Amino acid sequence: MIAKHTIDQVYEVTRVEEVIGDFVNLKKSGSNFKGLSPFTDERTPSFMVSPVKQIWKDFSSGKGGNAVAFLMEHEHFTYPEAIKYLAKKYQIEIEETEQTDEQKQLADERESLFLVSEFAKKYFHSTLLKSQEGKAVGLTYFKERGFTPETIEKFQLGYNPDSWDAFTKEALAQGYQLNYMDKTGLTIVRDEKQFDRFRGRVMFPIQSLSGRVLGFGGRILTNDKKAAKYLNSPQSDIYDKSKVLYGIYHAKQAIAKEDNCYLVEGYTDVIQMHQLGIENVVSSSGTALTPDQIRLINRLTPNITVLFDGDAAGQRASLRGIDLILEQGMNVKVCSFPEGEDPDSFSRKHTLTDVQMFLTENAKDFIQYKASLLVEEAQGDPIKKAALIRDMVESVSKIPDAIKREVYVRECSRIMDIDEDVLFSTLAQMRNKDKKEEVKKERRNTPRMEVQRTPVEKVDRQYVLERMLIQLLLLYGNTKGHFEDVAIVEDEDGNAVEQKVEQELYVYEKIYLELQDDEVEFANERFKLLYYNLIEALNREADAFKVDKFINTISPGEATEISDIILSEERYMLHRWDTKDIYVKQKKHGVSQLVSETILSLRKFYINQKVGELLNAMKDQTDDSKQIIVEIQDYNLLDRLLASKLNRVL
Repeated sequence: MIAKHTIDQVYEVTRVEEVIGDFVNLKKSGSNFKGLSPFTDERTPSFMVSPVKQIWKDFSSGKGGNAVAFLMEHEHFTYPEAIKYLAKKYQIEIEETEQTDEQKQLADERESLFLVSEFAKKYFHSTLLKSQEGKAVGLTYFKERGFTPETIEKFQLGYNPDSWDAFTKEALAQGYQLNYMDKTGLTIVRDEKQFDRFRGRVMFPIQSLSGRVLGFGGRILTNDKKAAKYLNSPQSDIYDKSKVLYGIYHAKQAIAKEDNCYLVEGYTDVIQMHQLGIENVVSSSGTALTPDQIRLINRLTPNITVLFDGDAAGQRASLRGIDLILEQGMNVKVCSFPEGEDPDSFSRKHTLTDVQMFLTENAKDFIQYKASLLVEEAQGDPIKKAALIRDMVESVSKIPDAIKREVYVRECSRIMDIDEDVLFSTLAQMRNKDKKEEVKKERRNTPRMEVQRTPVEKVDRQYVLERMLIQLLLLYGNTKGHFEDVAIVEDEDGNAVEQKVEQELYVYEKIYLELQDDEVEFANERFKLLYYNLIEALNREADAFKVDKFINTISPGEATEISDIILSEERYMLHRWDTKDIYVKQKKHGVSQLVSETILSLRKFYINQKVGELLNAMKDQTDDSKQIIVEIQDYNLLDRLLASKLNRVL
């Protein structure tokens, strides 16, 4: 159980833009930040973060809330885990009680997989540094690769003993269930026998963006030809190799800062470049690059520089990954190392300045690189040259941005000395063919069904008005305004006359008093709960009320609702309507008027609702219905009065 004062301290220092900035590349947009949604596949930003209110909203998925809610949604943390993560990030000491075996068993399955993976990381790391075998075999290997103790500690490198079940025995002794060791792939279970998957290997923990251990890569150190040189964890509920990049946890801040990501092939490439001082580097861990991995980088930067080994055959095969990057609308550069070198060996032999200069001078645009790599193959052979040009145009056709496509076609024309019109014609044919294939595929996958008319969904006016009142309380509840009202007074002759009265009230006071007078209750249960919580908080300390403080006192579900209500009016900022000379009037410019109009509109709604009930009652009335008619006339009179105040024509 985490102490309340610790949770309060975590909330006090946490900055939502800093927390989310570790996972999403945020760019300034007015007083807010915007970026690509980390929950959906999109190319136009629909994700907004408000530093002032300390909330976020993802308009593409509908999710939102505070920093804790983001971690719970994005990293699938429980509430205590999110608090612990933030405490670690902001260096706040947090008191924890040791988990009992019973508590471990009660943890849900996904969390149990994370727990056993975390234990494995610590076990392998400890074995590397403290056991005789670990130091003699594993540590010696890492030192031969030139890794310093600081680097070994940073990447939590480890070693699994060369025995059948050393890890499995220790994990079972510590209370971890064999079932979860099997599901993570750390232990292989065959009938009554079980043994370690990674025995006799040096270990590379594979971490998520937030640093959670998802799986492992293990390298064998013997010359056993029957065993794979590198072995990765199998697919599990927490590890999907197509969606993971090795080193992303340690590289994320550098990638966002440098606005570029170096993509390499192996674990040691990442570690060696990191140790040298180039930290914005990740690896696909020897697997073919996937769209999910590319999108993971795209959250942090739109720029990728692919680093190839000096092996021509490997470079040729790896070019396929470039087309995938282009399809995601990203900017691609390519840099290859001299023959016989890779990022690992090259970084070991050169200084930081030398490597940085090499990367800067040798990183080519993908079209230039592709031409330089393939043009030698086509030398003096028209057929091969034509195939090369078609190959280059094929890559250009993957780019979603029309302007970029045109620029690259012109560049291709210049490099290959061929007429632009021919290339544009070929490009158009390719894109049309792709579109037709997409349509055919969609038709094949879409079952035939009868066309049905979808009824037009009616707007729930009561919901809209109640939501508006909650929004006004959140944004302007502690703002004072001047409100006009009408009081019935006696004139000198004793006649009842209307007299305008102006009052200075807090917005929350005006709303509360008006609803009390009308004996109105919210119909929406979520809004009702939020309303009472808000009124209580504002009544307690109106001048000190802040949304970011209030949101930390409510449930994640209510926090999501609040982020949606508050940021909904700022959604237009994502699309930069101001650049199209469309200027949206902000509510703050007429709060008093807006409050009064919303309350009057809600009254009108209830009057119309009451009139409807009376009309239905009159249909069922068998006796004299004069009394009902009088009531309806009175309500209609009141309705016209409210309409005149709202300046509406009935």
